[in-house]
Amino acid sequence: MDVTNFVVSARNQALLYGDYNTYHKQLVKKLHNCRKRLNIVTKNRAKFSKKEPFTAEQVAENHEFLHHQLLTAERAWAHAMRFKAIHSTDTERITGRTRSHIISRLDKGARAAEYLVNILSDSSSGASDVDILEARAYASMLRGAAQFEKQSWEPCLRSYATARIIYTALATNIKGDVFKDLLSETIDPSIRFAAYQSKVPRTLAIPTIARRAFPTSDSSLVGQINKLAPDLLNKSGSDAQKGQVGAPNAPQTITWRSREVKIEDAAIALALASTDTATARLAQKLASSDVILPREMAAAYDEVLIASQDAADATKRAIDELREEGVSQNDARIQSLQITRTAVNYQMISWRIGRNRVLSGEHDGALLDSAPTTTRKSKKDATSKKPKIEPPGRKISRLKDKVVLYDSTLQSIESIKELPGVAADEGLLEELNATAKYFHALKSLCIARSHSLTDQSLNALALTKHAFDECQTSTAFFSKRGASPSQDAPRNIEIRQGDIQFLHTLLRGELQRCRAIVEIDNLRQKTTNTTPSAARAPLVQRLFEYPAEGVDLERLVDYPPKVEPIPVKPLFFDVAWNYIAYPGRAPAATPEPEQETSQPAQPQKRGWFGFGR
Repeated sequence: MDVTNFVVSARNQALLYGDYNTYHKQLVKKLHNCRKRLNIVTKNRAKFSKKEPFTAEQVAENHEFLHHQLLTAERAWAHAMRFKAIHSTDTERITGRTRSHIISRLDKGARAAEYLVNILSDSSSGASDVDILEARAYASMLRGAAQFEKQSWEPCLRSYATARIIYTALATNIKGDVFKDLLSETIDPSIRFAAYQSKVPRTLAIPTIARRAFPTSDSSLVGQINKLAPDLLNKSGSDAQKGQVGAPNAPQTITWRSREVKIEDAAIALALASTDTATARLAQKLASSDVILPREMAAAYDEVLIASQDAADATKRAIDELREEGVSQNDARIQSLQITRTAVNYQMISWRIGRNRVLSGEHDGALLDSAPTTTRKSKKDATSKKPKIEPPGRKISRLKDKVVLYDSTLQSIESIKELPGVAADEGLLEELNATAKYFHALKSLCIARSHSLTDQSLNALALTKHAFDECQTSTAFFSKRGASPSQDAPRNIEIRQGDIQFLHTLLRGELQRCRAIVEIDNLRQKTTNTTPSAARAPLVQRLFEYPAEGVDLERLVDYPPKVEPIPVKPLFFDVAWNYIAYPGRAPAATPEPEQETSQPAQPQKRGWFGFGR
């Protein structure tokens, strides 16, 4: 029967390009057509007669009766949502007749859905346990919306908890995102608000609140849920901090710069637990041999970045809720959440920087040929016996990509400095400045190499010297700190001692190389300037030499031409040797002509009238 897909698909199709008014009009047309198919429509100019409610046997024979009841409930819900959308821009709350009308429409939709549950519960309807559970969850969701508007918070929490438990149980056996979308967009926010109004502690997670508010007195409903998910309702006390069945234990505290803060919001704790799980998976992926290309390694960071962003959003949401309640900035809860926000955002930005470092290549892109391949096919070509020589334009393009990554990393470091409490931490600021100098050195090195490829040696020398000075300052700071992350750990904002020492050694060699190139260019320039153009032979006489110093367009040829000596004897290439009688040379014998044998002429064949064929 597929109750949930029928409702959700109709909502998504109508609300994709329209609003609740459009959805309400579509439901009116669909309901009219459904009544025509069932032959229960009131004809034009006919007196309205109330139809008898349909039975379970009719549902078993024709599923159109089921659709008729769902469309009736949805029409009432869409009507109420249309009125709420019209008054959503009002500065005051909805009161009076409008509020009463919205409640009456939602109550009508809930009654229609509850009647459908009673019909499907009959064995003669032919409905399965899944169909009954879907109808029960839909009815509970509409009843919860009506109680939400009535501001009856405890019954509202009980109804939404029933819908959440049922949809969670169905999601374990039925593939698809339909139930997850309903939970995340409609049910979970309503449960959180109803729990807040009911004075439920904020430290409890939404799954825990739903499990506690679920009506366990309904034995038939509990039995149906236990068939689908036996562990959903049978949680121990230690599982209260779990977000879902099988989720790891959420952390109770978070440490930031030797300061430990207690996590009071369950959403933040669950998001941090997801981040820890994603970090462990990232370490496993990077340690495996399947991930070898930079893009594959960077793609492994996506799960960690999403989890970190969820933790940051949950922290910001908790702070905004406390501010809306009128809690002052000096309150201990606000202060703890601010520290948590700084720690969570620092972790998120750190993983973002680590992803950029992985994309840069080995040693953070310090080598010119680091991360030259982006596909496995090109990786195989790179390991062949005859590697292809890349043109300078291709190398400069890759250097530009690295500079973009370094700019993004430097912007991320600057955003860390704007987090609450970072400006007052001198030790952290020094570390961030040293890290920024390290990436500044890498960026200057890339730009210097691009100048070197375009034969601008002076610019390359100046940029290399600047990169060496920046790296030297950063090396001095990290050598004093001593501590360095392990080589097997995933890359983040922390710089390894081996990487910065490698860059320092590389820049020292690059600096000496650039100085040598500039010296060679200066010597060539001096040689070109000391030799006057009049004393040099014209270009036409020096075609066997490559003009490294450039071509003097004024000395292509000598004009007017001067009288110059030429060789007396020409080159031995005498084509008349066989035809001139030289003294002392015997005459060559002439070949006798061959005698042609005469053959009798054969008569020619002619066609009609003497014409040849």
